[in-house]
Order: sequence, then C-alpha cells, then structure tokens
Amino acid sequence: MALQKRREAISWALYDWANSAYATTIMAGFFPLFFKQYWSAGASVTESTFRLGIANSVASLVIVILAPLLGAIADRCGARKRFLLTFATLGILMTALLPWVAQGDWWLAVVLYVLATIGFSGSISFSDSLLVFVADKPEYERVSALGYALGYLGGGLLFAVNVWMTLSPQTFGLTDAAEAVKLSFFTVAIWWALFTLPLARYVTETDGSGIGARAAVVAGWSQLRETFREIRALRNIFLFLIAYWFYIDGVDTIVRMAVDYGLSLGFDSNSLIVALLITQGVGFPAALAFGWLGSRIGARSGIYIAIAVYIVVVIWAAQMEHVKEFYLLAVVIGLVQGGIQSLSRSLYAHIIPADKSAEFFGFYNMLGKFAAVLGPVMVGWASAVSGSPRLSMLTLLILFVVGALVLRKVDVDDGAQYAPRR
Repeated sequence: MALQKRREAISWALYDWANSAYATTIMAGFFPLFFKQYWSAGASVTESTFRLGIANSVASLVIVILAPLLGAIADRCGARKRFLLTFATLGILMTALLPWVAQGDWWLAVVLYVLATIGFSGSISFSDSLLVFVADKPEYERVSALGYALGYLGGGLLFAVNVWMTLSPQTFGLTDAAEAVKLSFFTVAIWWALFTLPLARYVTETDGSGIGARAAVVAGWSQLRETFREIRALRNIFLFLIAYWFYIDGVDTIVRMAVDYGLSLGFDSNSLIVALLITQGVGFPAALAFGWLGSRIGARSGIYIAIAVYIVVVIWAAQMEHVKEFYLLAVVIGLVQGGIQSLSRSLYAHIIPADKSAEFFGFYNMLGKFAAVLGPVMVGWASAVSGSPRLSMLTLLILFVVGALVLRKVDVDDGAQYAPRR
C-alpha cells in the first residue's frame, strides 16, 4: 500500500477510534445505566426498559428514512466526507449537552440521546462509504478490520478511564459517581471531536459532478428511484442486505440492551461495567484476527462463524444465573462482535459499485438501523408483556437464524461484477 493511501486508511480507521467512545461509554455503558437509575428514578424496571427501547428505535427510524437519500445526494456532489462531518458535529454537540440534564428529566435525556445517536449513526454511514476510496480492493478486509480494532481499543481506553472516574470520583476531584458519569459524557464529546480531525484533514474522495445543492437533491432523488428500479438486477446486493438486516439486528440489540438486561436480572451495575470493559479488551485483537481470517477463508465464512457463536450466546444468556456467567459471555461476544461487523462491511464493499458507494452504504445502514427499530422494541415489548427479560432475549434467535439462511443465497463471486474496478 502506497504511503499516501496508507495515511488515508489509518486516518479513516481512526474515525472508528473516535466514534466508538460514544458507542461504548454512552450507548452500551453509562447511558442505559444512568437512564434507569438517575433520569428514570422511580419508574419500574420494565417501564424504563420500554422508554430506552423506544429511544433507540426512534433514532434508528430517522436514519432509515434519511440515509439512502442523503447517500445518493452525497454521491452526486462528492460530499461523503462533508455529510460525515455534519452528522458527527450533531452527535458531538448533543453528547456534550447530556451532563446538564437534571435527575428525573428522562424525556430531555431521551431527546438529546436520540439526536446524538442520529449523529453517530449517520456519520458511520458515510464513513463506511469512504472505505472504497481509502483502500484497494484486496485490502478491504484488513482495513475494515483495522477500523473496528481501533474502535475497540480507543473506545475501551476511554471507557476504562470513565469507569475509574465513577469508581473513585474523589481521585478526580469529583463529589460522587453521578458527577463522574456526567463528566464522562463530556469526555466522550471531546474524544470524538479530537480524533475526527485526521479524517477531516487527510481522507479524500472522488469528486462528484460539481452540481449545486438543489440540483444534487433532485439528482440524488432520481438516482435513488433508479436504484430501487434496478434492485432485481442487483439481486446479490439485495439478498445480502436482507441477511444483514436480520443478523445485525441481533448484534445491535445485544449491544444496546445488555446492561439493561443485566440490571433486570439483578446484577450489580459495577459488575456489568467491568463486563463491557472485558468485551472491549478482547474485541481489539479479535477484530484484527477476523480481518486476517476473512482474507483467508472469505468474509462470508467468517460471518457464519460469528453468527453461530451469537446463537450460543443468546441461549446461554437466557439461562444464566450468576454474574460470572455475564463475564464469560462478555469474553465470547468480544471474540466475534468486531469480526461480524468488519467482515459485513468489507463483503458489502466488494459487491457494490464504487461510484454509488454512499448511496449503497446508505441502504446498508438503513436496513441495519431499521432492524434496530424493531429489535429493541421487540425485546422491550416482550419483557413488558411477559414480565420475563429472559423470554425477550430468546426472541433474538429468530434474527440470527434467518440472517444465516438468507446469506447462503448470496453468490459472492457473481456479485463481484458490481464491485469497483481498480
């Protein structure tokens, strides 16, 4: 890989390092915990779970609606990076405002969280679309895996400091754990902004047509409609997206609801945070290993391995009784979480046309987030109706099984005819 291309690839991968602080500290870690115990103080366990599920679903629904159209517009005017930075700025600013939400103001916390998550998810859609510009085709698996590996490492490092702050607030001159959590939200915003700068400085993309904003909207909408009409010709892309829609629903729901699930089982909050740290620590080398594995046996085979592990995880989680089992599950999830995400991204990059990468990654993230519209609501609803969080966890089995079955129908070699030429 040439020096310039390597610098672009590393700068692009560092955006995973940047935004993973939000995914780890906010989405998976402190927000569900703080939301249940501080912002939803006095509400029942099932009620707070339902509120959190709705918040995640609303944020995902917005991305479902916007991502493909904005992707098509970005393709036409060469604005993938500009859209990325716009969404990132929204996420950073909303995250920075979370510390100011008072106890009991769960509705305001939800509003800021939804907007921050829209910024986070929207920026990732455009970051994914830049993969075809920062790496040559034979390097997709390794570069994609590098991004996820750095994400686990960076997100884990900041999360470790944030956990230390909450366990020993006096060490940092703070009065209590609640103040430490609020400061942690602010450190995420700073981290996210700081490590977005290399991408803003060094990553380049192929210029679009140079048309104005209004013309780009019209052209983008036209391109989007054309892609819908062509979907039969792009059968392998369509099948892959459906498969991804199902299995990534299971993955994302586990990420977003794991802490809430552990609290519902009566596990200590500090133990759950330690489990998340374990996942981050294991995830860094595991993501790199999956990148190597994908380049050897193929991305789809690597995804199958990860899905099989997730099926075991769901069955195990529905029966676990002790917090030590939660720790073991954290290790197992860490082994495959980054792998299934990175290999899905690289496999998709192989089968899409480069000149429509933002639009097609818009569809990719649209279906992934649309799945996340249903997943958390499904878990929250099942928990509320049955009164059993264990039963709600078992509903995720359907998603992984259906995803694997549809993925079998994807002809990766045939789909390569749509891949970018380099």
